[in-house]
Amino acid sequence: MSQCVITALAIGITDKQVQQALSTLDEQLDLRNDYITKRQLAIDSLCRLSADKESVEYQAFNLMRIGDEYSSFNNDSALVYYSAGKQLAEDIGNDSIALAFRLKLDTYWPLAGIVATAVNDYEQINPDTIPQGLKVRYYEAGYQMYSYVSSFYLNYPDIERDWRIKSIKSQESLIDLLDKGSAEYELNLGELYFLDKEYSKAKAVLDVLMETLSPSSNLYARATHLYSLIAKAQDNENDRIYYLAQSAIADIKIATLEVMSLQELGELMYQKGDIKRAYRYLAVALDNAVQCNAAMRMLQTAKIIPIIEKAHTAEIEQWRYLIYYIVGGLAILLIVLLVTLFFFRREVLKMRLLQKNLENANNTKEVYISKFLSLCSIYMDKLNQFSRFVNRKISAGQVDDLHKMTKSGKFVEEQNRDFYEVFDDAFLHLYPS
Repeated sequence: MSQCVITALAIGITDKQVQQALSTLDEQLDLRNDYITKRQLAIDSLCRLSADKESVEYQAFNLMRIGDEYSSFNNDSALVYYSAGKQLAEDIGNDSIALAFRLKLDTYWPLAGIVATAVNDYEQINPDTIPQGLKVRYYEAGYQMYSYVSSFYLNYPDIERDWRIKSIKSQESLIDLLDKGSAEYELNLGELYFLDKEYSKAKAVLDVLMETLSPSSNLYARATHLYSLIAKAQDNENDRIYYLAQSAIADIKIATLEVMSLQELGELMYQKGDIKRAYRYLAVALDNAVQCNAAMRMLQTAKIIPIIEKAHTAEIEQWRYLIYYIVGGLAILLIVLLVTLFFFRREVLKMRLLQKNLENANNTKEVYISKFLSLCSIYMDKLNQFSRFVNRKISAGQVDDLHKMTKSGKFVEEQNRDFYEVFDDAFLHLYPS
């Protein structure tokens, strides 16, 4: 037994262990078809081996092996091989072998919906006349057959209880014949303790049993499923989910299709709101029932079709809302982008305007400098001319004429007029409007 299961038994199941178990189950479901193919190839190999042998007794033995391999895998094929084996045993007059095949048919007929035939045929067998070597098989057949029949009447508690009592009586007789300490004995004992609501005793038996079982075996799948039933009775959700997952994993590894663990787990996931897992588990459970050709399981799984539909619808709704959120988020991002582009464009326009203003300012500066330098040059020329004019007047002794000219203000007016002409020209050039 794996270390994680031992730890779980010792300290109870944690949320982390539950998630790990579900993740492992999801991974194993991806390999489901590989396991089914592997089991079918093993059966095909047995079929070829049976055809190659001439011994009638060996062929009967191999027909039993093939039927057992098909049980819980393809119920119709199992019944075909059991029927062929029974006919072969009757033809060679071997009543013991014929009875062994007959008990197998009685066991699995109810799965095909052939309830009355199975019950009538089984109850016609006198247990006192059964060879000692077949008594274990006889009570095992009664236990399983009555258990299957009781499953037909889950909606009728009184009738279901009557068939369940018959199943329990057969199981009690079976336990008396099994070797104490064997895995089959411990498992059946644990089931009886559970049915008597002695959960502590049932768990104590299972705790010992689990240490000896391979995780890839039918007994392991049954034992962990029984753990889940105990957890359900004790209202322990973590334990129930964990052990249903472990049971389903074991069923997948041995390609057992006539199962209940995956269906129960799917219903539980739906109740917990894990729609994706619920839909997948329930869909696979229904596909198992169809592939197994077990009419009883198909009837039982028919009730989960509305749940599958609800789970599928809920999953679609979740995706629809997710799409709404994504579209809404994209719309918001688009709006943010447009707003950002708007402000970015506005800033670009501002920058262009500033650049233009800067260019205009530079042009203005250049014009001002140009006009200023031009005006300075003009005044420098006029100053030189005036200086030479004054010098000539003084040299000629015409100081009075010079005094009259400066006193009249005519010279200053001419200079002012020239200045204003230059200023007006520069201003109109810079600001034409």
